[in-house]
This record gives sequence, C-alpha cells and structure tokens, in this order.
Amino acid sequence: MNRISKENYYLDIAQTVLERATCLRRVYGAIIVNNDEIISTGYNGAPRGRKNCVDMGYCTRQAARVPRGERYELCRSVHAEANAIISASRRDMAGGTLYLVGRDAETGDLLGDATSCAMCRRLIINSGLAKVVFRRTETECEAVNVADWVAEDDLMVLKDPDEILNQQ
Repeated sequence: MNRISKENYYLDIAQTVLERATCLRRVYGAIIVNNDEIISTGYNGAPRGRKNCVDMGYCTRQAARVPRGERYELCRSVHAEANAIISASRRDMAGGTLYLVGRDAETGDLLGDATSCAMCRRLIINSGLAKVVFRRTETECEAVNVADWVAEDDLMVLKDPDEILNQQ
C-alpha cells in the first residue's frame, strides 16, 4: 500500500476546502495544522452577511481592470489564510503549519505559483505559525519557514523614506 505524504494529505484537504471559495478569479483553500491536528480551515470569500462575487456575477477588481496582486483593498473577499487564522486561537496555532492550495476560478487549473499576499504574510507572522506549505503540482509542494519572511522584511527596510514616495 502506498500512503501519500503528510504534506499531500493536508494539501488535499485544503484543496477540498477551496471548493467553498466564491472568488471569480482565483480560489484558495487553507488549513492550519499543529501537532498533526487540524486547527482550522479557511477559503476566500466575502465577509459574513455580504454578497459574494459569484452571487453578484462580477469581480470588482476585474471590472476595474486591476492587475493580479494589486489593490486588494478593492477585493470583496477575505483571503483563505486570513479566514483560517480568524477561526483559530493563537495558542493553538503557535508553531503550526498553514497549508495553502489555489486554483484558477475559470479554468480550474492548479496555481503552481500560489503564495500569500503581503497582508496575509503579516497575519501569518503574528499568528505564530512556523511554516507555510504551498501546493505546486498535484504531488509537489514548497515549504517556507515563516522566519524567512521576517528576515526578508528586515532586508527591505529603506534608509530614505522618500524612496517609498517615489515608487508610488
């Protein structure tokens, strides 16, 4: 009997969770695991009580021709990682792993480049999670240590605040 790896076991569960997502562009599913126990799950969708993009029939960011990865404040959805973190206590998450899977909402294709946005990375760092595992293919994944995200941020500190203003 061939058993799948623990990573693919949890990624398969996250992939099932994404089937609840309501985004018209990209659908994501996330689960948080600590000590081999699922702590919480999350998928991307509008906040409770608000209409989802699938219900409205359009994506606000898409209608405004906002490129992927930009202007998330215009998005109706709460991201999968954020929803999973909201549903768990920090005590239960600390030292755990978040598993994330994404698919293109139109084609259903797996997103081999799935990653967490800057805001979700901040939430993941503050939640106390130690690792994030992204599905790259149906059987391959990439694990990132959250401490690396903290170190990367320290490398990006600008000496001149005017640099920030000139980049906008």
